[in-house]
Amino acid sequence: MFFLEWWHWIVLGLILMIAELALPAFFVVWFGLGAVGLGIILLVVPDLAPWLQILLWAGLSAALVGIWFRYLRPRTVSAVGTSAAHVAGEVGVLATDLTPETRGQVRFQKPILGADAWECYADTAIRAGERVRIVVVEGSYIKVERAR
Repeated sequence: MFFLEWWHWIVLGLILMIAELALPAFFVVWFGLGAVGLGIILLVVPDLAPWLQILLWAGLSAALVGIWFRYLRPRTVSAVGTSAAHVAGEVGVLATDLTPETRGQVRFQKPILGADAWECYADTAIRAGERVRIVVVEGSYIKVERAR
C-alpha cells in the first residue's frame, strides 16, 4: 500500500499555493496551507493511515477557509456596487435648489452606487447647500429629505 510521506504534502501544498497565482478566487491557497500543515503534522506523527491523512487535510482546509471568511477577510466595503437598500440614510449636500415641482442635484463625499452626484427630488422645497438624506433610490433618481 502506498503511504504519503510528509514531503509529498508539502510539495502538494506549494503547488496549490502557486496555482492560486493563476486563479483569482483566493480560495485554493487554503487547501495548500492545509496540505503544508498536514506535512508538518506528519513530521511529528509519521505513521498516519492514508484515509486519516486525507481526512485531516480536508478538516484543516475547511477550518482555514472558515477562519478566513469569519475573521480574516477584509471588511473594507464601500457603497459602490451595493444594492439601493444599503444607501438609504446616506447624507449629502444639495447642489441646486429643489422644489416638489423641480428636480435638483445632490453631491456626496464618497460615491454612492458608483456616482458622487445624483439627480434628486423631494416632497418639500430645500435650498442649495443644505444637507439632505437619501430616503429611497428609484431608478436613476433619488428621493431626499432634509437631514436632521
